[in-house]
Amino acid sequence: MGRSHVLVLPYPAQSHVNPLMHFAQRLANLGFKVTFVNTHFNHKRVLTAMVGRNDSTGSCVNLVSMPDGMGLEDDRNDIGKLCEAVLITMPKSLEELIQKLNKTLEFGDQPITCIVSDASLAWSREVANKLGIRFAVVWPASAASYSIMANIPNLIRDGYIDDDGFSIKKQRIQLSSSIPSFGIENFLWKVGDSNAEMATFKYIVRAFEHLQSTEWQMCNSFYELEPGAFSLFPKLLPIGPLLANYDTGNSGAQFWQEDSSCLTWLDQHPSQSVIYVAFGSFTIFDQFQFQELALGLQLTNKPFLWVVRPGSSQNSNHAYPNEFHGSHGKIVSWVPQQKVLSHPSIACFVSHCGWNSTIEGVSNGVPFLCWPYFAEQFHNTNYICDTWKVGLEFAKDENGIIRKEEFNKKVELLLSDKSIREKALELKQIARNNIGEGSQNSTNFSKLSSGWRRHSGGFQYRHFLWTICLIILGLTA
Repeated sequence: MGRSHVLVLPYPAQSHVNPLMHFAQRLANLGFKVTFVNTHFNHKRVLTAMVGRNDSTGSCVNLVSMPDGMGLEDDRNDIGKLCEAVLITMPKSLEELIQKLNKTLEFGDQPITCIVSDASLAWSREVANKLGIRFAVVWPASAASYSIMANIPNLIRDGYIDDDGFSIKKQRIQLSSSIPSFGIENFLWKVGDSNAEMATFKYIVRAFEHLQSTEWQMCNSFYELEPGAFSLFPKLLPIGPLLANYDTGNSGAQFWQEDSSCLTWLDQHPSQSVIYVAFGSFTIFDQFQFQELALGLQLTNKPFLWVVRPGSSQNSNHAYPNEFHGSHGKIVSWVPQQKVLSHPSIACFVSHCGWNSTIEGVSNGVPFLCWPYFAEQFHNTNYICDTWKVGLEFAKDENGIIRKEEFNKKVELLLSDKSIREKALELKQIARNNIGEGSQNSTNFSKLSSGWRRHSGGFQYRHFLWTICLIILGLTA
C-alpha cells in the first residue's frame, strides 16, 4: 500500500522547530514518509543554515512551507502579533497545502494520513477533521509547563488570573507537591506589553480547548524527570528526550548556521575545563548586562565558549567593554549545541534554561548555571536547582543586574561542588536509558507509530469505499 504519510507542523519558532524536526526524523527512520512544514520565512532560514552542512535532514524528511501571515518587515519575536497572524492565515493555507501535496505524490506513497502538530498549533485539529485524517500533538516543552497551561480554567476559577490572563493574586502556585511552585509573573503568555499578553493568552486558551479532544498527546520529556507532572496527565505520553541523531547524519533544523570550528577548539582543552555560555534563540541583553557578562567571564580566568547570537544584544554591534580581551575564550554566533554539551572539555553550562537547552544539558550530564530570561525558563530553573539539584542560579542586584563578581562567585561554587556533578551524571544515565531500544519512551513511540499505520490503512480503505459509492451514484466526474 506504500508508506504511511505523516505531516509534521511546528510552531514557527526555533525552540519548537528543532525538537519537532528530531521527532520527524525518528518517524522517517521508522519507515514513514514525512513532510515537515515550516513557514516561508523560517523555511528559508533553515535551508540557508544547512548549506555546507553534512546533514541528511533534507533527504529523509520532505521540507515544504506555507505563509505565516506576517510581512518581511514584521517582528516575529512579537509573539502576540505572530499568534494573531497565524490564526488568520495558516488554517486555510494548511488545508490547501495538504490538498496540493496529495495531488503530487511519489509513486507508491499514500496521501497524508496523519497531522502531527505542535500543541501550540492545536487549531490544526479542525483541518484534520475536515479532511478526515488522524491528528496528534507534540508538546515540545516540559510536562510541568503543559500542566500549568492545562490548569488555566482552574486558575481563573480560583481567582489567580482574570479572563484575559492578567494576574489578580500575587502568591506562588503549587499544582502538586512534586512539581516546583511557580510565580504568576512567569506564565508562558507574559511577553511584551499588555496587548501582546492578552493576545498570547487567548491563543493558548484556544489551543488547550482543542487538546481536550485530542487522542494522541506526546511530550518531549521522560517520566523520571517529571513524575509529578506526568501523574497529573496520564494521557500525555513521554517520548523524550528528542535529540539529534548525529550517527544518521540528522542534526535538526537550525535558523542560524552552526560554527563547527568550536569543536576543534574544544579538543585543545582539558576535561571539564571550559565554561559554555548560550542563551537560546530569543534572549536579548541590554548593553550594560552584556558587558558585565563579558567581564564576569574574564574574571573567572577560565576558558569559555560563548554563543553571541545575531540580535542578542540591544546594541547590534555587541560592544564589548574596553578591558575585555577574551584571549582565553572563543566567541561564535551559533553552535551544534548537542555536540558541544557532549564534549568532555565542558565543565558547566551557563544557560537561559529553555526546555531544549535544559533537556540537552541533562542528557549530557552537564551542571547548570541558570540565567532565565522569561516565562517557563524560571520554572525550568526551579527544576534544575531545587528538584534535580544539578545547578545553581545567579542572584541579581537591586537594579536587576547579574554583576561580574556574582558570575565569578557562582562559577567557583558550582565547579567545586562534587555532589552537583554526581547528580548531573546520574540524570544523564537516566536520560540515556530513555533513548535506547526497549525504553519506556521508545515503547511509547512505537505504539503511537503503529497506531498511525493501522488507522491510516483503515482510512485509506474507507476513502476507497466512499469513492466507489460516489462513482456508483454518479456523483463524481
